[in-house]
Amino acid sequence: MTLAAPASTPIVDEFAAAAARPLATLGSLGKSLIADLQAAGFATLGDLWFHFPSRFEDRTEVHRIGALRPGLAAQFVGVVEHAEVTFRKRRMLLVAVADGSGRLVLRFFHFKQAQAEQMKTGTRLLIYGEPKPGNYSLEIVHPRYRVLGADEVVEVEGALRPVYPKTEGLGHARLQRAIERALEQVPESADGPLAEMLPPDWPNLSAAVRKLHRPRDRAEVEAIASGEHPARTRLAFEELLAHHLSMRLVRARVRSERAPVLRSSGRLRQRLLAQLPFTLTAAQQRVLSEIDGDLARSVPMLRLLQGDVGSGKTIVAALAALAAIESGMQAAVMAPTELLAEQHRRSFERWFAPLGVEGVWLSSRIKGKAREAALARLAQGAPWAVGTHALMQDAVQFQALGLAIIDEQHRFGVDQRLALAQKGAVGALRAHQLVMTATPIPRTLAMTQFADLDVSAIDQMPPGRKPIQTVAVSRPRREEVIQRIADACAAGRQAYWVCTLIEESDEVEAEAAEKTAADLTAALPQLRIGLVHGRLKAADRAAVMQLFAAGMMDLLVATTVIEVGVDVPNASLMIIENPERLGLAQLHQLRGRVGRGSQESSCVLLYQPPLSETARQRLAVLRETTDGFVIAERDLELRGPGEVLGTRQTGEALFRVADLSRDAGWLSKARELADTLLKRDLTAAESLVRRWVGAAARYAKA
Repeated sequence: MTLAAPASTPIVDEFAAAAARPLATLGSLGKSLIADLQAAGFATLGDLWFHFPSRFEDRTEVHRIGALRPGLAAQFVGVVEHAEVTFRKRRMLLVAVADGSGRLVLRFFHFKQAQAEQMKTGTRLLIYGEPKPGNYSLEIVHPRYRVLGADEVVEVEGALRPVYPKTEGLGHARLQRAIERALEQVPESADGPLAEMLPPDWPNLSAAVRKLHRPRDRAEVEAIASGEHPARTRLAFEELLAHHLSMRLVRARVRSERAPVLRSSGRLRQRLLAQLPFTLTAAQQRVLSEIDGDLARSVPMLRLLQGDVGSGKTIVAALAALAAIESGMQAAVMAPTELLAEQHRRSFERWFAPLGVEGVWLSSRIKGKAREAALARLAQGAPWAVGTHALMQDAVQFQALGLAIIDEQHRFGVDQRLALAQKGAVGALRAHQLVMTATPIPRTLAMTQFADLDVSAIDQMPPGRKPIQTVAVSRPRREEVIQRIADACAAGRQAYWVCTLIEESDEVEAEAAEKTAADLTAALPQLRIGLVHGRLKAADRAAVMQLFAAGMMDLLVATTVIEVGVDVPNASLMIIENPERLGLAQLHQLRGRVGRGSQESSCVLLYQPPLSETARQRLAVLRETTDGFVIAERDLELRGPGEVLGTRQTGEALFRVADLSRDAGWLSKARELADTLLKRDLTAAESLVRRWVGAAARYAKA
């Protein structure tokens, strides 16, 4: 398919005008529901139109129990044969139902006594749920149901029922009613500013939106879910275009400002290079040259520095900071965790102290007079600062910030990293910005999420680094793994044992780590064993890490808090428990904590069998390669962009319709159209961004 050239004159956007109407125009909803919708973030009709269903329930027919199939959700009527509350591993309500064609068990872990009392023998239930194989028959965990009258006739629904993503403060029925009312206001056949630019066989915007809310039948649902339906393709393309435009608008607005020209003699940089026990790789030198080129211009630098674990990004950042310092400006480094920020502080102090260049450390733990002194030094022109989010607080003011360096940039929002660059602006000048990541970003992801940034990659490892040997071992062989730790530590090496996240809870994770540490202490009494997890106070965690780094501990039991910012060259063995719970990028990050010295290092993936096919593929990729860029691409294919960027864990949805691995082929077309729209119809471009990225679009915060 080819995209047509846009019209030279702007097109009236009937769809956007209708989408911008406030919810108050839906007076039939009532003031209470409208207020709750607004509190949940829905301000306009368009906000409801673009809140798409996550799945559909087919209640258009009533099935027989004997015809149900595992994994296929269905509606059926069952008569209660037996019900009981059991107290096995945990309290649960079990209800056996039948209809003459078969028998099935309903299992409830969360229930009230009144619910259990409902389940009298002979009671008829209308049930909806997804059957799965049980011990003796099919079973459904927490089905939806209602009690039927003895002779009540079940009326089936005339269309598939949409199920929308959970929204705090709104029950599903109320949200569904609001969306149904809003969809009545979608223009009949509007197509917005892209009307003449898209393939003619794609539906118009109005039709595509209605289709994603109201597919005709199960076949259409499957076509939408698989990405084959033209309505989904139409909306996915527009969403990719909007995200790309939002980043380009960030770039345009920042680039319209002025930045200090940072040209230095290079005297301090040469002194630092002379004292290093290594020489820069060709890749580091190339990247540094790219950064120097940006710093020498009066346009703000916006550069993403990618580098695999251990590739030497920090020294490049330090050399860039010296360019700012030699030009009479300040440099600031911001990291997302105290552990990583501490690592940077130690590196900068080790490199800069012999040069007589002293800096400032700032985190949320710095309080009272120490904090006041740190703030005063920054305001008076301290050459460099390292810290956490604390660097962005209102009280923090720089005298003349020339370079803002943000590490693990995907953990910060665009507005957060731009906010640091605006700190301490000198007159109308804005600081240059260098953002770094040890999680290589797949090219397809960079084209949408980081289109505001120029990209540099350190794609070469320092000489002398030996590849980490990675093996997968099943849990029944745990004793062999423990013996391997004993052998490594007896040879003077150190080891990590990583307990992965079991539930979305620091407390549960901490308990698991504590139990593992206790078990290993009992099994390896001759070893000095430390423990770090997210529930420890930052100071206590840092103290344990320092002991481990100093060689005063043999084995460190930890959660994934050690994913970044730990540099212990003597650690040569890592055990990752339950690696099937994590994505490739995170596993690769963890593995990178070993192999930082000259000795051979190993990573043992201690998995719980049986593995799913996807988990098996992930672990196979990790065994086959140590190239972070290859791993990032495979992670995107296997798990999707939300997992790669960490947004799945934070609850921030990346895309509503688009799927980067499936829709990657449209990215180059989206970029072409973005170029043209920005030149010919800026109003249309901004309208698209508002539609998909929202009223609080990231570019607006630039």
